[in-house]
Amino acid sequence: MVFIILLGSMLHFIFELSGYHPIVGVFSAVNESVWEHLKLGFWPAILYMLIEYRFIKKEGNNFFLAKTVVPYAIAAIIPAIFYSYTSITGESIFMIDILSFIVAVIIGQYLSYRILIYKQLSAKLELVALAAMHLLAFLFIVFTFAPPHLPPFQDPISGAYGIIEHIH
Repeated sequence: MVFIILLGSMLHFIFELSGYHPIVGVFSAVNESVWEHLKLGFWPAILYMLIEYRFIKKEGNNFFLAKTVVPYAIAAIIPAIFYSYTSITGESIFMIDILSFIVAVIIGQYLSYRILIYKQLSAKLELVALAAMHLLAFLFIVFTFAPPHLPPFQDPISGAYGIIEHIH
């Protein structure tokens, strides 16, 4: 949890510090949209999964399913909290946004652990989980450069979408 939270927090600032480099934008938030903030949990979770794979693949069950649950939990929890509280307050509150990220990571990692210690499930389910992980990675890459013009993808500060509008 700590690894994902700390790396995700750093990724919030890396794009600007890189001089708005497009490749860096794939892995970090390129604007203040809800969608871009989901990358802050996704890529650190993927990196942590790759590190864990070496050490616990044979120790736990359902490894890829367990690790796929993390970014999907983050992607569900952060928007749920954000849109719930902003519908009441009418505004974004920085501290709640940070806490929602932390809560999402904790819940995702807890669910991952529970799946790792659960009985071995179907190998086909592991393949589906890998496909789902790749799908989410693909969407994060594509939507960095060509996001849909929908509210979760819009920067509430500039009104822009994705990296292209942000750096021009």
